[in-house]
Amino acid sequence: MTVLTTDTGKPGTAFTPAQLVPNALLRTKDVCAVTGMARPTLYEAMAKGLWPRPIKLGEKSSAWPVSEVNAMLAARVRGASIAELEELVVALTDARQHCA
Repeated sequence: MTVLTTDTGKPGTAFTPAQLVPNALLRTKDVCAVTGMARPTLYEAMAKGLWPRPIKLGEKSSAWPVSEVNAMLAARVRGASIAELEELVVALTDARQHCA
């Protein structure tokens, strides 16, 4: 039996879906948990163009690519301005058209 390890080589450490699947999709509750934003705050940020809209998975389900969530978090950590966040949202949304 193979035991998954982290990049530090320590066995038994839990992996997140993003580590196991780089193109993982995060549902709303997961994005809220990762970002610390409440659901209404997340949707307000989307309405203002400060957070990308989710990808529709079906009629009643949607999710965000973990890469987009990570990019938005990195921008916020580095102190990106509102204009920079808006540009990043546009760039991330446009990049979806070129995914293979």
